[in-house]
Amino acid sequence: MAKPLVDEATGQDPHPLPGGLLVLFYPAALPLSARALSYAAGVIRRHRKKIGSAWRKLNPGRQALLVPACLRKGDTFAELAAGFGIGTATAWRYVTETTALLAARAPETAPGADRREEGRPRLRGIDATLIPTGRVAAGRPFYCGKHRRHGMNLQVIASPGGDILWVSGPLPGAVHDLTAARIWGIIRELAAAGLIVLADKGYHGAGDPVLTPYRGRNKPASQKEANRAHAQLRSPGERANAQLKTWRILRKLRCCPWKAGQLARAIHVLQARETEG
Repeated sequence: MAKPLVDEATGQDPHPLPGGLLVLFYPAALPLSARALSYAAGVIRRHRKKIGSAWRKLNPGRQALLVPACLRKGDTFAELAAGFGIGTATAWRYVTETTALLAARAPETAPGADRREEGRPRLRGIDATLIPTGRVAAGRPFYCGKHRRHGMNLQVIASPGGDILWVSGPLPGAVHDLTAARIWGIIRELAAAGLIVLADKGYHGAGDPVLTPYRGRNKPASQKEANRAHAQLRSPGERANAQLKTWRILRKLRCCPWKAGQLARAIHVLQARETEG
């Protein structure tokens, strides 16, 4: 078989794959700060030193770049392996290792009040997000009737400015939002911290300190006005879930559904490094 010619568009030699397919490479941008990348590389470097790891195909900096490329862009392991010049199994192993290391650095419990909030209303937003998955054998527990699709329920606590403060572990999509909050003990933790919590109608009945909109039709003008004020206060916090979904891997999981929480917590750690001063 003749050697493939240099691709005129990229100036690179195409890389053949089994079946006669050719892989072409192109430069692409990855929205990630040097601060977050350096942090991830430091976590990997310390882990390798701790376990006495031998030489690896990728140095800590390249392994750190591999992970956000997977999480942010949602590329498959085969695509990542071709781009980084490693095997598919190696790409999977590096991503799995690093996401576990990052997720372990996420807050374990719902955060309390911040000193910077002294003299101001101490608000928190709580909301649930469904991480879509493919159908599984035991499909019914994972089916969310609200969204009409299979997925995993994650609880997210956000600041009034829309920054993610805490992400829960995963629960099957059929679990109600309020039930999930009670399972993780979120309401109890926030009440003990003396925080005011804003939530949507899915948390109706949670009691203090959770404030939800009024329900029902033909509400009096006072309740309608209260709902509008509630929505205005809660809307910045709802950006937290939108931030998670900018990481394409969470738009539809191709891995085990129970990995959703670990992936989201790893993303939370990277995003915290992006926004910190």
